[in-house]
Amino acid sequence: MPTPAPTQLIRPTSPLRPSFHFTPNSGWLNDPNGMIYLDGEYHLFYQHNPAATVWGPMHWGHAVSRDLLSWEELPIALAPDDIGAIFSGSAVIDRDNTAGFGANAMVAIFTHAAKDKQLQSLAYSKDRGRTWTKYKSNPVLQPPDGQANYRDPKVFWFAEGKYWVMALAVAKEIWFYRSSNLKDWTESSRFGADAGSHGGVWECPELIQLNVEGTDEKRWVLVVSVGNGAPAGGSGVQYFVGQFDGVTFTSQDAPKTIRWMDYGADFYAPQAWNDAPHGRKLALAWMNNWSYGDKTPDSGGWRGSMSLPRELSLRQDGKDTVLVQQPVRELDALNKPCVEWDAKKIDRQTILLDQACGSVQEIRVTFRVDANTTASYFGLRVRGNAAGATVIGYNVQHSKLILNRSAAGPKLPGFAAPHLAPLEPRQGVITLRILIDQNSVEIFADDGRVVMTEQLFPEPGSEAVAVFAEDGAVDVESLAMYHLSVN
Repeated sequence: MPTPAPTQLIRPTSPLRPSFHFTPNSGWLNDPNGMIYLDGEYHLFYQHNPAATVWGPMHWGHAVSRDLLSWEELPIALAPDDIGAIFSGSAVIDRDNTAGFGANAMVAIFTHAAKDKQLQSLAYSKDRGRTWTKYKSNPVLQPPDGQANYRDPKVFWFAEGKYWVMALAVAKEIWFYRSSNLKDWTESSRFGADAGSHGGVWECPELIQLNVEGTDEKRWVLVVSVGNGAPAGGSGVQYFVGQFDGVTFTSQDAPKTIRWMDYGADFYAPQAWNDAPHGRKLALAWMNNWSYGDKTPDSGGWRGSMSLPRELSLRQDGKDTVLVQQPVRELDALNKPCVEWDAKKIDRQTILLDQACGSVQEIRVTFRVDANTTASYFGLRVRGNAAGATVIGYNVQHSKLILNRSAAGPKLPGFAAPHLAPLEPRQGVITLRILIDQNSVEIFADDGRVVMTEQLFPEPGSEAVAVFAEDGAVDVESLAMYHLSVN
């Protein structure tokens, strides 16, 4: 029986309710969980406290979409029980009935948070995720004695070996397990003791195989969320590029190399959809930071948003292989052009752009940065006038992209500090694709090689956009603005 198309969750009751980012109808939201595609639906489960707008007894909330932009919120999938609360995890389609729950059952693998330890458990659905039954013999995986942090299983079918693989966050490492039936797990390897950032506990692993653009080569990317020590302060996300043989992940980098997936303050716990159609590699993240996540404005009885879904790939960049993120192409259907520039020089001035694009918009701009560039600092001011705007600027001397939202939010620890990302000109230009929703900005620079994601809390009606240059001139090769029509 065909599933009716989901309705868009556009809620005009709150000026901070985003238009094309998922938020819960009410209550608290954090990490995405159980990302799976089945029968035309993208399933998004998520950490959810339905009773309050702060973190609390964790449930799995549930929503579905057919286009990754409009979502239908469904009843809660998993609720706390006598074992514990329901922490993060993943979901798979058990096509061959390896677990005995039925062919093509949707199986959730999640962390049960008991009082003194964290355990891995199962639940299954035979009706496309609408109702769930917890496995009667939960838990299926116990932690070693004394290990308090043992959570967030990411599970997928490893076709070459014909078995299930689990990546599990354990303190500041990722442990890998194998299973033939999702119930009995054997440890196969560990990664991370001497790799990457250890500024905080490791959480929410994601292991995904990606194509290297323009080649037949594939590599594996291990994504790990870190509870503290990220570039913008507080929590953030690092990634490793390498190989995975079904047993061991091997990074291509020297041990102390750190690669950040997002240089903004509000991108955490990203997860990719298992079984996405046409080989697409799609992911999204919680758009918040543990440093202040439960203190951001609570407007309309909800708190927490997801990032825009992104398409992932790898790109050869000289001798390096880097992760590339692009907004999903479904977003293009929402674009309505409203401002377009040809080449223009900005010389020690600020030019206010037409405000007809509204507060939900996309900006694509290319600046030329070469020997003729005399400006020391240039960029855009969005969502407000000079005093209240968020500034997206570029420091020429230090080759840094700078996002300053100090005028667009509450006085929270780490919120107002300018956040920086390394960004070298490529072939003499800086390219920015900027997506602005009611309560956020996402910047995809250098064709998706450098990304920044941050929440904004501007005054209602703050829609002004301006282009500026300080201490000299910069050439704008092109600029286009679009209203994102979501109604």
